[in-house]
Amino acid sequence: MRRARALLLALLAPLALGQAEPQPRLVPDVSQRDIEIRHSFSGAELLLFGAILYPGGITPEARPDIAVVLKGPLERIVLREKQKVAGIWMNVDRVRFRSAPSFYAVASSRPLSRLVDERTASIYELGLDYLQLSPGGGASADTLRRFEQGLIDLRRRNRLYAEYPRGVEISESVLYRARISIPARVPVGTYTAETFLIRDGRVIAGAVREIRIEKLGFEGFIALAAERWSLSYGIVSVALSLLLGWAASALFQRRYA
Repeated sequence: MRRARALLLALLAPLALGQAEPQPRLVPDVSQRDIEIRHSFSGAELLLFGAILYPGGITPEARPDIAVVLKGPLERIVLREKQKVAGIWMNVDRVRFRSAPSFYAVASSRPLSRLVDERTASIYELGLDYLQLSPGGGASADTLRRFEQGLIDLRRRNRLYAEYPRGVEISESVLYRARISIPARVPVGTYTAETFLIRDGRVIAGAVREIRIEKLGFEGFIALAAERWSLSYGIVSVALSLLLGWAASALFQRRYA
């Protein structure tokens, strides 16, 4: 759904802006289509690169700008706020987000504030301030904004949200590349890498590539078991904890008896 949305926006952008002349086309690619998470995985650096194809092969004099957005799967999340009440830390408020990206990183050839206006940034979700987090109702606008900023700050500190204001290099106005860091505790799933060509504050071309991040080996089996057989997984986990506790206690008593 997100991929179709991005492609539709990219295709309709020139029409919406009243541009009848042929527009450039993006040919993007990524260094890894599949990222495997094993026990030794300590993070990765993803290279997103490609070329700008101009009509007639004529490169314009004006320098183009590129923005690359890497998004992880959408997820529902409940964010709770703790406050000290009578000397005890308690959950006093919470907000439910219906569709927050589990991972978000944007790299651009220049700071986004110099490339697009707020309306364009909101349409294409260019920048952390313009993410469509879809918070639930029932709270004031100030409360929702505070929780949105709290979620963004929390995930930024965990390296799950990031901005690279000068993270895209463009060579000869044709070739581009960007590097985005993937942390060790990255969520698994299907990611979308959206590339946007920007000129005079407008998105004139876009393209999407998909990236798959998955756990393999023993880690993959544990993650699959927790997701598909949650009840059995919980029972086995509790039983294993009790067994290990009893074994440690018996060993301790035998050693110091």
